[in-house]
Amino acid sequence: MTIDAGRPLTGQSAVGLPPIGQHVVGRHDEPPGPPVRMNRASFGRAALGRAGRAALLATGRTPVPDAIEPIVEAHRRHHPQADLTLLSRAYRTAEASHRGQLRKSGEPFITHPLAVTMILAQLGAGTTTLVASLLHDTVEDTEMTLAQVSAEFGPEVAYLVDGVTKLEKVDFGAAAEAETFRKMLVATGDDVRVMVIKLADRLHNMRTIRHMKPASRIRIAKVTRDVLIPLAERLGIQVLKAELEDIVFATLHPEEHARTRALVAAHEAEPDGLLQPFAQALTRQLAESGVTASVTVRARHCVSVHRILLKRAAAAGPDGLPQGLQPADFGRLLVTVEENADCYAVLGELHTCWTPLPGEFKDFIAVPKFNLYQSLHTAVSAPGGEVVEVLVRTRQMHRVAEFGVVALGDPLVPGGQPGDSERTEGADPARPGWLRRLLEWQQETPDPDTFWSALTADLTADREITAVTEDGVTLQLPAGASCVDAAYLLGEGTGHRCLGARVNGRLVALSTVLRDGDVLAVLTEQAGPGPGGEPSGPAPEWLECARTPAARLAIERWLAEHPAGVPGAAAAPPAGPPAERPPGVPPAPAAARGERSPVAVPGRSGVPVRLARCCTPVPPDDVVGYEIRGGAFAVHRVGCPAEERLRGAGRSPLAPVWVAGVCPPCGFRVTLEALALNRPRLLADLTAVMSAEGIGIVSAAVEPPQDLRVRHSYTVELPTPETLPLVMRAMLRVSGVYDVYRAGLPRRNGDDPPTSGMRPFRGIHGRSTAFTGTQ
Repeated sequence: MTIDAGRPLTGQSAVGLPPIGQHVVGRHDEPPGPPVRMNRASFGRAALGRAGRAALLATGRTPVPDAIEPIVEAHRRHHPQADLTLLSRAYRTAEASHRGQLRKSGEPFITHPLAVTMILAQLGAGTTTLVASLLHDTVEDTEMTLAQVSAEFGPEVAYLVDGVTKLEKVDFGAAAEAETFRKMLVATGDDVRVMVIKLADRLHNMRTIRHMKPASRIRIAKVTRDVLIPLAERLGIQVLKAELEDIVFATLHPEEHARTRALVAAHEAEPDGLLQPFAQALTRQLAESGVTASVTVRARHCVSVHRILLKRAAAAGPDGLPQGLQPADFGRLLVTVEENADCYAVLGELHTCWTPLPGEFKDFIAVPKFNLYQSLHTAVSAPGGEVVEVLVRTRQMHRVAEFGVVALGDPLVPGGQPGDSERTEGADPARPGWLRRLLEWQQETPDPDTFWSALTADLTADREITAVTEDGVTLQLPAGASCVDAAYLLGEGTGHRCLGARVNGRLVALSTVLRDGDVLAVLTEQAGPGPGGEPSGPAPEWLECARTPAARLAIERWLAEHPAGVPGAAAAPPAGPPAERPPGVPPAPAAARGERSPVAVPGRSGVPVRLARCCTPVPPDDVVGYEIRGGAFAVHRVGCPAEERLRGAGRSPLAPVWVAGVCPPCGFRVTLEALALNRPRLLADLTAVMSAEGIGIVSAAVEPPQDLRVRHSYTVELPTPETLPLVMRAMLRVSGVYDVYRAGLPRRNGDDPPTSGMRPFRGIHGRSTAFTGTQ
C-alpha cells in the first residue's frame, strides 16, 4: 500500500534531531504538485520478508500490516516503546470501513487517513492520536457509529473522532461549516489533539486540492487562510502553518507565487556566498569560546520570501528606487545549543564579534510568545555590510518551535479522560489565553454568521499581551485591546458597571490601548440608577474601542436590550424636576429626553447624535460624522485618529453642523493638557483656577516629571463653548505653566498643537497654545 506522503522538507535539519524531512510533513516552499508515492523503501527500510518477520517476532514486537509500516517507523523515532496493537487494529477497521470508497483523485479512500496519520507520526503525536487519525472519517463517511468506536477503541479515541467529525448539511444547511468549527473548538477546549488532527487532515486535503473544482478550491483555500492557518500558528505547529501558507498562496495567487518561486529557484541555483560562510565563521568563533553549538542555514519558505519582497518593494533604496531582494533575505541562521544559558553565551559572541543592528534584538526566551515559542532573535552586520538574521534556541525549544503543542506530549493527565479540568503543567498553551476567551464568547453567539465573523476577527490578532490588575489578577488580551476589553474580561457585570480605568497609577480614558505589562484598575459604580441597582450600562461609543468579540457582543446585547441608553428611559418621564445625575453616570441621549442636540446632521433629523469622547468636539470645531450601530451618529473632530480609522475602513462621512445656542445639559466635555515646570502645589493651583471658572473636573492625571517638566491632563465639562478659552487663559496664568492645549488630535511640528478650528495663544515661553472660541 502506498500513501500520498507529500514532499519531504530539505535544508532545515536541526542539530540533535533526525533530518526534518523525516520528521515533518512536506516541503513548504514548493507549489502543490502531483502526489509523491512513498513506500516502505522511501524511509530507508526494505520490505519485510520472511526473515525480517521472523526477526521482528524474535524481538517480541507484534507484526503490523504492510500499509502502516512507514507510519510505524516514523512513530518509533519519537515513541520507541509504543504499543502498536491498537494501531494495527485501527488500520484494519478503517480499511474495512472505507473499502470501495474512492477520493476525487480516483485513489482508494484509505490513502487519506493513512496520509493524515503519517503527518501526525512525523510530528511526533502519540499512539492514541494516530489511532483516532486512522478512524477520523469512519463515523462521518461509513456505517460505523461513534458508539462502536468507543466500544472497540475506548472513550478517549471516540472523543477525538467525534471532535473532528463534520456536522451534516442536511441538519444545519448553510450553517454547517460554522457550526462544525464551533463544535471542534469546544472539543479542543477539552483536548487540544482534536485541532491537531483537523490541521493534519486539512494539510493533506490541501496537498490534493488540485482535484477539486475551481470554485471549491478558492472557498477551501480562503477558509484555510482565515481560520486554520491562524489556529496552527496559535498552537505553535510551524511546519504545518508554513506548508499550508504556501499551498494557499499558490491557490489564491498563482501568478505571484510563480514569480516568487522563480526568485527562490534562481537564488538556489547560485552558490551561497553569504549565509554559509557566515555560519562557518560563527561555528569557529563559538568553538574557540568553548560554546557547544551547531549553526545551520535555515531557508525561508515561499510566503516568507514574498512578504520580504513586498516590504523591499515598498521601501526606497539609496537611489530612490524600490529595493530588490538581498541574498540574506532568502534565509536565516539557526543556532541550537543545549542549555538556556548557552543561548545568551552565543548572543554575547555574536554581538562582540559582529555589529548588532539596533532594535532587532528580541528575547522570546525570557518572555515566550503566546504559543510557547522561545528563541533569541538578533541581526548583525556581515563584513560586506549585509544584514544577517540569527535565531538562537535550545534543542527542546526548537522542537516546540517546529511542532508546537504536539512536542509537549499527551495533554491529559495519565489516567484522565477528555473533559477533565486538570492537565499537565504547560501541556496546553491555549488554556490561559486565546482559546479560553474564544470558548467564553462563542456561547453568546448562537447565530452562525455572527460566530463566523467574530471567529475570523479574533484569529487575526497575531500576538497577545499580559496585563495585571492592581488586585493581582493576570489578564491575557490580544494586542490592541483597550480598557473596555479588560473590563469585560473581568466579567460582564464589571464591564457594564465600568466608569473609568487607572493604568500604571494614572487615570486614563476607557479607549486607552493597553500595553504588555500594564497594571490596571477598572473603576466601577456600586449601584446603577435602574431597578435593583441595575448599572447604567455601556455607551454606544464603546464599540469603537472594543477589540475582543466578548466585549463587543456584551455591549451590543446591552444596547439592544436598552435602546434608550439607560434602563427605564423608554418609560414616560416622571413629573417634577429632573433628578440629579449620579457622578460618573453618562446621560441618556438627548433624543430620548426630548432635548435638542448641539449637532444636527442634514437630512437625518431626529437621529441620536453623540459627541465622541476620544477628541471631545466643541463649537466651532471642524467636525465630521459617522453612522454607528443603533442608527446613531458619532461626531469627531476632523483629523481625529478614530475618525481616520473609520474613513480608512470605508465608512461614509457626513458633514454635521453645530446648532447655535444649544448646549448639552451636562456641558461640553473637553480634555486639556498642561505642560509646566514641576513644583509643589502645582496640581492644587491648577484645579483651583479651573474650578473658579465654574467648570466641573471629571478626571485628572499627572505624568511622572521628566527633566523638571511635567504634564497634567484634565477632563472637564464646560457649561458653554465660550468658557473654554477662559479656562485655558486661567491655566496659563498659573506659575510654571508654559503651554496649554486640547488633547485628541496628533500634535504637529514638534511641540505645536493642532490648530484646526482654533486660534493660537502664546504661553509664557512663546509656544503656541490652541483653544476654541473667541478671545
